[in-house]
Amino acid sequence: MLVSAVASAAHLAYILDMTDIYAANATIPIDAIVDDFSLLDDWDDRYRYVIELGRKLPPLDERDRNERNKVQGCASQVWLATTVRAAGSDGPVLSFVGDSDAHIVKGLIAILLATYSGQHAKEILATDAVELFNRLGLREHLTPQRSNGFRSMVERIKTDARAAMTQ
Repeated sequence: MLVSAVASAAHLAYILDMTDIYAANATIPIDAIVDDFSLLDDWDDRYRYVIELGRKLPPLDERDRNERNKVQGCASQVWLATTVRAAGSDGPVLSFVGDSDAHIVKGLIAILLATYSGQHAKEILATDAVELFNRLGLREHLTPQRSNGFRSMVERIKTDARAAMTQ
């Protein structure tokens, strides 16, 4: 057990160092997040990792903290701002920024941004973040309110993608 805890702590330290490297350049790729989760056996370390992902998000501009960007259905305060860019025949590309007043939710936002931001609207609609959420084991380890909030954020992102495709 002690060896496992030491190995887990070493993995977490390494992962957090890598998180710093990614944060200095851009959003952490979702594949890196999934790989990092697989290295962490202890759920306390996984919680710390999710919280650290949220801490690495760039600050949300105060003008984006408005009712239009507020996500409904979340127990915490959550804002997602969407930017749509035309991308020719492949359809629009959506980029997202977000924030929350809850540390764990901010980390969930980071996971969603890694999954969806910078993607074509068609790819966003075809990507099942709830399945990813379940695969990471988050469903079993977060409260039902947090799980519902995650689904509300995913639905908001998909609603924006559908709207972008009709413009």
